[in-house]
Amino acid sequence: MAAVKVHIVISGQVQGVGFRLAARNKMRELGIEGRVENLADGKVEAVFAGEPREIRKMLRWCKLGPPLANVTGVEVVKDKFWC
Repeated sequence: MAAVKVHIVISGQVQGVGFRLAARNKMRELGIEGRVENLADGKVEAVFAGEPREIRKMLRWCKLGPPLANVTGVEVVKDKFWC
């Protein structure tokens, strides 16, 4: 199956809780490429590219985040465009 790319913004208590590091570790575990960055408004922005099945797993993980996070929303900015 062809790789897909998704751009999301995660809201809640997601800064200062190890979200970016944990997300990068999960990306490595799933074989996903991309980036995870803090935004000035307290949210986290992420872009993931990989196989659809692995991207779905990553999105499910983002809805929970690491143990200290309190995710209140995951907004898909762009979904399923070919990379």
